[in-house]
Amino acid sequence: MFFFALKELAKGKSIHNFLTIPPAEKISAVIAYGENKNEEKKYLVMATKNGIIKKTALKDFENVRKSGIVALKLKPDDLLKWVKLSLGNDQIILVTASGQAIRFKEKDIHPMGRTAAGVKAIRLKKSDEIAGLDIIKEEAKDKKQELRLLVVTENGFAKQTPLKEYKLQKRGGSGIKTAKVTTKNGSVIAVQIVSNETETILAFSSNGQALRTELKNIRLVGRATQGVKIMNLNEDDKLIGVVCL
Repeated sequence: MFFFALKELAKGKSIHNFLTIPPAEKISAVIAYGENKNEEKKYLVMATKNGIIKKTALKDFENVRKSGIVALKLKPDDLLKWVKLSLGNDQIILVTASGQAIRFKEKDIHPMGRTAAGVKAIRLKKSDEIAGLDIIKEEAKDKKQELRLLVVTENGFAKQTPLKEYKLQKRGGSGIKTAKVTTKNGSVIAVQIVSNETETILAFSSNGQALRTELKNIRLVGRATQGVKIMNLNEDDKLIGVVCL
């Protein structure tokens, strides 16, 4: 476990100071988890920008070398972008940059070994790519929580939509509309399942700006809408990610 305390405006330290990985490699996903007796029942769900998805048992990553081990076999034009923990009986939702979404059962993906290439999660148009992935936990549905999908776009817009508006589909389809993407709000850059327990959102821009806003300030609207502005950005800046607290 690593913990670094840095000044607010510090640049940080290169990940190559801690991990023996080639200089050309870039970190695209980080996941934290605690060790417990139920670990053998957990999976890592991985998704690429070109819509490929796979799940592998977490125990397959018990002995990771400092130089790393293979987690997914990628095609030359693809990138691994998202990794999430699942319990095997959850649901998965993916959203594309152009505003399409697909929701399907995790059981539609069979567990695979580390070197497997994965399977198609969603059918993409030529100019589209995956913008976000999240796991709909079975335990959250059992608690009867009011689950919503938070959608954030690059020009500082966001919206919430009731999760019940996203029907279950079969993996590999083209999905349904989840956001109205225009030149005003820009492409989708992040999605996350939120509930009544979510209170605050931190949004980050490519130029290193951060904004903290209350979830209650983001309008609850239907799927095919633009959302509301949550952050004013300079012309050369774009939102790149969000964290929900």
